[in-house]
Amino acid sequence: MKNLKIAVIGGGSSYTPELIDGFIKRAHELPVKEIYLVDIEEGKWKLDIVGELAKRMIKKAGLDTEIILTLNRKEAIKNADFVVTQIRVGGLKARAKDEIIPLKYNVIGQETTGPGGFAKAIRTIPVILDICREIEELAPNAWLINFTNPAGIVTEAILRYTNVKAIGLCNVPIGMVKMVAKILNVESSRVKIDFVGLNHLVWGQKVYVDGKDVTRRVIEELCDGASLTMKNIPDLKWDKAFLESLAMIPCPYHRYYYMMEDLIIQEKEAVSSGKGTRAEQVMKIEKELFELYKDPKLDIKPPQLEKRGGAYYSDAAVSLISAIYNDKKEIHTVNVKNNGAVSGLPNDVVIEVNAVVDKTGAHAITLGELSPKIHGLIQEAKAYEQLTVEAAVTGDYGIALQALIMNPLVPSVKVAKQLLKDILNEHEEYLSQFR
Repeated sequence: MKNLKIAVIGGGSSYTPELIDGFIKRAHELPVKEIYLVDIEEGKWKLDIVGELAKRMIKKAGLDTEIILTLNRKEAIKNADFVVTQIRVGGLKARAKDEIIPLKYNVIGQETTGPGGFAKAIRTIPVILDICREIEELAPNAWLINFTNPAGIVTEAILRYTNVKAIGLCNVPIGMVKMVAKILNVESSRVKIDFVGLNHLVWGQKVYVDGKDVTRRVIEELCDGASLTMKNIPDLKWDKAFLESLAMIPCPYHRYYYMMEDLIIQEKEAVSSGKGTRAEQVMKIEKELFELYKDPKLDIKPPQLEKRGGAYYSDAAVSLISAIYNDKKEIHTVNVKNNGAVSGLPNDVVIEVNAVVDKTGAHAITLGELSPKIHGLIQEAKAYEQLTVEAAVTGDYGIALQALIMNPLVPSVKVAKQLLKDILNEHEEYLSQFR
């Protein structure tokens, strides 16, 4: 078996112990010789702390995998077999701005949806494309597993503007499977969901347990108050008439679209009460996590990490890597090119669907025509995503404005212009393409 080299871009992330835990659990099927954790100078202190924890975790597991910490991205990428991207351009301070700016105009403030997701995308895409150019030069056969948010938009930029073999990944679908299993009191391995949509805008069209359709039962449980959400998303109860007529399982992020007014009120109350935005809450969580990580006696992934919102990351990321490396032909829910899987969308746009994964990549399972209950929102959101990618690459103000106008969470041209002005001003240091 070939010894594998893994490069983790954004290795100082608080999520990294999740990833290391995943490689430990799958050491029997993934012969990982080297894991390079790379970060930028500003993140060196985090990299040092996380890196030492990673080394202790590997030692406890009795593996001979070497953990290498570096600020040299090219060194990490060179001859890598898999590259994982988990970066946050501008850090949590930039995320806090992404969440606060929209609230000024009575618009959802969230890091991956709405204008906050737009701001994060246009900051992130130029950096990701720089990374991809280095992969093309130094590791042309490597697979890029993109976990960087907004994952669907970033993956679309990669596949549209580079030759890198890339698959986008999110922990929401696997989280939904596990939560449905909990609701039904069965093992998650028995649950299968037919996913379709876009990243953070994905629906479960059908839910199966041991091959039996249990969609209606899950909807009934949700109507009765069962929870199907993530720790970082408000857990508002779904409207019974809505869920029953939808006859599908919405993902937790759909609350931002279907319960917009309630979420705006909640966000504003959190800020005014001193609780702060989600970014400010995460800053506190991260501070606590890194204090935990410093403990020289800690040699496992701490359970407190789930508060960060990274639950199931290792399952999603490392199982995908294993499916590629071991040619498993497994079904994974990923962000890939449409290629005719969904009618009514261009072949070359990225969607989030179930796909068969083997050594040649991820191949979307054909779904055909979608219900008009969801197709219109998918088309609108996809148009926004396409325009956002173009704006991030070209720095064209007009394209950026059209992207925000097309965003389903932005109410008017007037508000779109105000949002864009604030975003360009507040994030100017990261948006040289617009100067």
